[in-house]
Amino acid sequence: MRIDLNSDLGESFGPWPMGDDAALMASISSANVACGFHAGDPGTMRATLALAKASGVAVGAHPGFPDLVGFGRREMKATPQEVEDFVVYQVAALAGIAATQGMRLQHVKAHGALYNLACRDRALANAIARAVAAIDPRLILFGLPNSELIKAGQQAGLPVAAEVFADRAYEADGSLASRQKAGSVIHDQATVVARAITMVRERRVVAIDGSEIALEADTICLHGDTAGAADLARAVRAGLEAAGIQIRRLGQTSRFIPTLKGQI
Repeated sequence: MRIDLNSDLGESFGPWPMGDDAALMASISSANVACGFHAGDPGTMRATLALAKASGVAVGAHPGFPDLVGFGRREMKATPQEVEDFVVYQVAALAGIAATQGMRLQHVKAHGALYNLACRDRALANAIARAVAAIDPRLILFGLPNSELIKAGQQAGLPVAAEVFADRAYEADGSLASRQKAGSVIHDQATVVARAITMVRERRVVAIDGSEIALEADTICLHGDTAGAADLARAVRAGLEAAGIQIRRLGQTSRFIPTLKGQI
């Protein structure tokens, strides 16, 4: 069995550091690089891409709402056209910097509130899918399993990857529990590792109300901005490998190989 491990990186801004990207790179197979709207800046984008290249980690764009103060985790009112425009802007910026390093993007994963809104709002999901397809129809669009974001990507002809979160609590409908809710972020390593293994091997997760949710999993997200993220990522990778599950970027997973031929 194989699974991709991704993390949101490049979220420092100017002199303000966020996370330990170098340590996380050793455990993941794909990096979602912030594009300057919720976090990140041109220098951080360049440095993060270089670090990923040196680590053999695939890279993708991580566009969010233009909300540096709220770290992109606050819902904002934006029309589908506005969303399409600022996703194009962010993905194109990262793709351009990647090209200067001989790299190509593997995927696009929306950040924070934009991601959560698009997973349930088809109009916003369509806007993101249009933006991604316009830049490169080979880019893989990430989204929650069975979400509007996945459906929009499929309709736009994009390859899609069902993303699951081992360190986040789920509602019974398959959405992520709000960060305002107690227990929404899971910090216990043993619990996160066990959830990751169950997600991959049994295609299910227990929701916050105790119900069981069936899900598909192409990639597991581990947040890079939480305390102890690098240690947690190491533990998850070790636990998955001990369970006989190989960590491979999506380009090394059979159904994505034709799409990603020639990429890093």
